[in-house]
Amino acid sequence: MPNSGRVSVILPTYNERAGIAYLYPRLAEALSGVPSELWVIDDQSPDGTAEVARSLEGSLPVHVVERTGVRGLATAVLEGFRRAPGEYLAVMDADGSHPAAVLPALLRAVQEGPAEMAIATREAWSGDRPGLALSRRVISSGGRWLARPLTRVRDPMSGYFVVRRSLLDRAPLDPIGYKIGLEILVRCRPDPVAEIPYRFLPRIAGQSKLDRGEIGRYVRHLLRLYRARSVGRADRQARTTR
Repeated sequence: MPNSGRVSVILPTYNERAGIAYLYPRLAEALSGVPSELWVIDDQSPDGTAEVARSLEGSLPVHVVERTGVRGLATAVLEGFRRAPGEYLAVMDADGSHPAAVLPALLRAVQEGPAEMAIATREAWSGDRPGLALSRRVISSGGRWLARPLTRVRDPMSGYFVVRRSLLDRAPLDPIGYKIGLEILVRCRPDPVAEIPYRFLPRIAGQSKLDRGEIGRYVRHLLRLYRARSVGRADRQARTTR
């Protein structure tokens, strides 16, 4: 049973010890007075990320899970979903690009409003995205364009979001690569989705995991989601004609 009202923040990490140290006090401040906890899901970082996470002290309890054998951002988030007890699940990066100050607005959208999922969108109306290099912007824009038929969300590739745990019961999740938010959008079909614009910041630690391999996995992930959507539509049409 989920811990009613509790917020579990899930951070998938690999070689981000400096990011964890930077982010923790800001998360503790953002979640001050909120029943909450931090779950660090680390893929055996050689830089000692897990050790730094265990050493953090403050008002926000920290749980550290070191995975062996398997690696990857999306599967790390799924591990966090399985372990964390919160009724509300927040996912964000640990490299400093996702400002903790946005988290309360995401939580309010799900806790107090009608939203089943709240996404921090980098597609801010001001166009102010200093943390995204030109090459990343081109790739990100292309990725959003490819996913556009799957969802009306402006930034479906965002990795910063909050969901109510009950939403995840609608469908099994089996992502390829790192776009777990897109997986939830397509398979669980949250409605409505709140979008909170924010300023994507330069990373302060770690390296981008976006390479040719990840781009290929993203394309395979999209193909799988398109097939799943087609099957879902066929099933719904079959039920309505009975």
